[in-house]
Amino acid sequence: MASIEEAIEYSFKDKELLAQALTHKSYSTERGQAGFNERLEFLGDSVLGLIVAYYLFTKYPCEDEGYLSKVKSVLVSRTNLARWAKDLNLGEHVFLGVGESQTGGMKRSSILANSLEALIGAVYLDGGLEKAFVLVSRWLDRPGASSVETDYKSTLQELIQKRHKKPPEYEIMHTEGPEHEKVFTVRVKIGRKVLGVGAGKNKKEAQQAAARNAFDYLESHELHTHEL
Repeated sequence: MASIEEAIEYSFKDKELLAQALTHKSYSTERGQAGFNERLEFLGDSVLGLIVAYYLFTKYPCEDEGYLSKVKSVLVSRTNLARWAKDLNLGEHVFLGVGESQTGGMKRSSILANSLEALIGAVYLDGGLEKAFVLVSRWLDRPGASSVETDYKSTLQELIQKRHKKPPEYEIMHTEGPEHEKVFTVRVKIGRKVLGVGAGKNKKEAQQAAARNAFDYLESHELHTHEL
């Protein structure tokens, strides 16, 4: 666990708290243990929300509540949390049950995002709000971290290319409406498997919507060879 402490630049006084933050329910259940990270995840979610809200409030003194809410929703999204977790190689440190481990749980976005929230909750309990703020703000200060627009198409391509060694394909299913108000409906697939469908006022917007739905689907589903 020392390497994850090095990655987050924080040393726990209570190592058991760190161990709990890194323990997935599947691991605990297989061993008949009581402790796993869901309670810390619950706490970390609220701590993260408070820190991000305060960070944006001070960073953008002239922006209104609507803008701040929009940026906050991007920063605390599953997509962003999973990206932060991957930067830390957090998946390599999470204790998973055999089944979760064999099906690629250490790379699953939902597990990574939840484990990161649990880790934030553990830092808060061990070192207080100041230490948790230092941990989170280090990620928030990265270039582009507060960008409102998330490029789901690029994110999806990176994910699928890494897992399946080939890019996703986009197809226009249909268009409707008059020329100046057309609505495009696009689907994205890999092989024969349709991952998501999206609509927009142009092809680019529809592709982004389809990619976002596909990414959300892949957070909780694994693709198998016979589906592709």
